Amino acid sequence: MLSQNETPVTANAPDLSTGAAWMSGKLMPVSEAALPVTDWGLIHSDITYDVVPVLDGAFFRLPLYLARFRQSMAELRLDPGLSDQDIEAVLHELVGATGLKKAYVAMVTSRGVNMVPGSRDPRDCRNHFFAWCVPYIHVIRPEIAEKGAHLHVANTVCRIPPESVNPKVKNYHWGDFTKGLFEAKDVGAESVILLDAAGNVTEGPGFNVFAVKDNRLVTADTGVLEGISRQTVLDIAQEMGLAVEIRPLPFSEFLESDEVFITTSGGGVAPVSRVDDRIFSNDAPGPVTTALHKAYFEWTARPENRTEIRYPG
Repeated sequence: MLSQNETPVTANAPDLSTGAAWMSGKLMPVSEAALPVTDWGLIHSDITYDVVPVLDGAFFRLPLYLARFRQSMAELRLDPGLSDQDIEAVLHELVGATGLKKAYVAMVTSRGVNMVPGSRDPRDCRNHFFAWCVPYIHVIRPEIAEKGAHLHVANTVCRIPPESVNPKVKNYHWGDFTKGLFEAKDVGAESVILLDAAGNVTEGPGFNVFAVKDNRLVTADTGVLEGISRQTVLDIAQEMGLAVEIRPLPFSEFLESDEVFITTSGGGVAPVSRVDDRIFSNDAPGPVTTALHKAYFEWTARPENRTEIRYPG
């Protein structure tokens, strides 16, 4: 019997259940997908992407992810010549071919290869779209999140300022995150939080950060991607009657929080029980975080938040 993350394999078809890509109109195993070495997306990180989760056979809040992806492309002046309907059709074809019921699905537009020999003009590049999906990825492993993750605040690097790289445009400029991750792993932490140059909490690699104080949520207003999971928590908080403040969050104030949690498309709401030596909510998930975690996955089951995938057959 096949599990929910397996798809039948015929003698003439590759096994796509461990991941697939869509490039230039063709489906292929994700391991076979590649970019030309002169693609500006590769050599200049001149590229944008977005990642929508598939949960229980449906995309979660797909219109919001598509809208953000479209906004990112507009900001970077990228145009692959596809409508939102075209992109959505590709995503359905891609996930449907894998048979995955729980997946991590990326849609990407790259600047592409410059079509004029010797040109350094980005307008001469041929923009192109591709997509790929793999079984669901957790930013914080479930067994860690269940007890509360231990995070580290980087002290050798700060977040790239918005004036240099717009964090509202999802991008591959991960130099600051990668340096911070090495620092976090060296001290045994699960992941890293970056501060801005003024000492305010921003975000981590693949997640937004929330502080809870007296049943009030606080999250950063600048230096962060406006995550769809973040927006989902803001929507849930409004429904639950929780006060929310979106503003600068000084690190000193952050350390006085009652609870801390992160939001991510790779896991929803994940509790944080320690940040460096600071212990929150008795080194366990706090009550507000636990309630939001439960509500988040209730939201994933609501029909209005689901776009059912068109699986073959």
